[in-house]
Order: sequence, then C-alpha cells, then structure tokens
Amino acid sequence: MENVLGLIKLRIKRGTNLKACDTRSSDPYVFVTMAEQELKTGVVKDNCNPEWNEELTLYVKDVNNPIHLTVSDKDTFTVDDKMGDAEIDLKPYLRCVKMELNDLPEGHVVKIVYPDRTNCLAEESSCMWKNGKVVQEMSLRLRNAKSGEIIVEIEWVSVPNSKGLSEVDF
Repeated sequence: MENVLGLIKLRIKRGTNLKACDTRSSDPYVFVTMAEQELKTGVVKDNCNPEWNEELTLYVKDVNNPIHLTVSDKDTFTVDDKMGDAEIDLKPYLRCVKMELNDLPEGHVVKIVYPDRTNCLAEESSCMWKNGKVVQEMSLRLRNAKSGEIIVEIEWVSVPNSKGLSEVDF
C-alpha cells in the first residue's frame, strides 16, 4: 500500500435512540467509507439502541479525508432504509498523535474537541491517553435523521516503513 501514512482503528461501540424503521424497531448496521475504502458492521436485529462493539481498520493516505458513517436499517425484501449519517474529521485527533507523547498517566486528557457547525459531535470529546496511546471517543449526532447518535472511538496505528505524520502539515 503505497503512500499510507498509518492506520486508524475505528471502534463502533453502540447506537442510541435510533429511528424505528420497521413496525417498532430497526435492524441497524453502520456502513463506513473513507476515500475508496468501504466497510460495514454486522446487523443488530430488532434494536434502536444497538451494541456493535466492532473494530474496523482503515488506512490513511490523506489526513483531509474524513471518515463517513451511514447507519441503515437492513431490510430483506426492499432497499435498506437510511437512518442517518455522520462524519469524523481526523485532524484534531491526529494533531494530538503527532505530538508523540509518552508515559502520560492513564486517562490524561491531551485535548478537548468541542461540538460546532463543522463536526457531528453531540458533546465535547476528549483525546486521551489510554493503554499507552492517544485515543478519542466521541458521540456523533446523526445528520439527516430525527434522532440518533453513535458512539465510536478512534486510535492511530503506525505502519513500519511509512512516512507517518512527521511530514504532514495540518
């Protein structure tokens, strides 16, 4: 994989208050895209508050490419219903990773990212030191939906013999 800067581990934890697309519930899954990459979680049957707890890995070639998430309701005989979408801007998190911090106390907050019109954050999100790495957990408010949020976490993974973030200008 040429020109890969590194990898992002995307942990899709759970959804809350998702729209009921079927009679009283939904069969939600998350479709993830970043540049030409496409991945998706499994389907959670009959649940508007699903627990996915799945980890997907994406390679990063350009820090300006956001991660797009689309939550959909799986249907058997018709086209899947879209339940909303969200986007993750990697730049605030990757700025923290680029600091190359070491040996911070567990749970130490490196940076707080606040919700605004340019992101999908439902509340402030912390880039924090966890298990020897900087991670960011966030609650994303779904766009194009009456309700719903998804809780995700991102973590940078360095790739041997890659440029990494050292030459990246934010």
